[in-house]
Amino acid sequence: MTANTSVAFVTGGAGAIGAAVCRALADTGAQIAVVDLDQQAADTVTAELGSGHLGIALDVADTDAVRAAVERVEAELGPIDTLINVAGWDRFVPFVDTTPDFWDRVIDVNYRGTLNTVHAILPGMIERERGRIVSVASDAARVGSSLESIYAGAKGAVISFSKSVAREVAKHGISVNVVCPGPTDTPLIRGMADELGSGDRFVDALTRAIPMRRLAEPEDIAPAIVFFASDGAAFITGQTLSVSGGLTMT
Repeated sequence: MTANTSVAFVTGGAGAIGAAVCRALADTGAQIAVVDLDQQAADTVTAELGSGHLGIALDVADTDAVRAAVERVEAELGPIDTLINVAGWDRFVPFVDTTPDFWDRVIDVNYRGTLNTVHAILPGMIERERGRIVSVASDAARVGSSLESIYAGAKGAVISFSKSVAREVAKHGISVNVVCPGPTDTPLIRGMADELGSGDRFVDALTRAIPMRRLAEPEDIAPAIVFFASDGAAFITGQTLSVSGGLTMT
């Protein structure tokens, strides 16, 4: 897999972390499929990257739509060498106040979406005997997180799933790894905090809990993802890396 010919499929590519990943991958010479629920946002990021990239609107929970998107990317850009699963969604809710509809949405976006993209893209990687898969989970999956029980469970499933697939496909030269961000300063987490009615107080409390005394920025997360997608990480698979400013060290 050479940097200047690789094609990367990035879900959640127009979000804060996803866009940072797209920019960092484009800097390596990769062609990027910026995949996001919001077509306009995907197009904005794609335009920022310059020529040779593609913006696609996609609900990752829709199995048929994922397959169609993969076919389009491979027809327009070429075989997909790198899959980056960033798409995610959550709200702060005590478990006893959650509903089955809420469970379904969190699981669909955070876990089923990963199942869909890997299932659609992995056969081609196996056929070509190369590939990198990196999924974004969360430190909530590693240590638990109050008010995020369903999200933590779904992201924990992503970690276990990734380790299992990594074992299955290592013989084909394919690596499968997971990056777990700690609290990251994104519009999503700011909006979730505002919904609690605590806003800046919640963010301040998180900041005090982090040894480095700040939330992560999306640009702190992207380099770890890009490393796992690189040839330099060819002998690393089935791993889970926290990027949390020291918040979690177990």
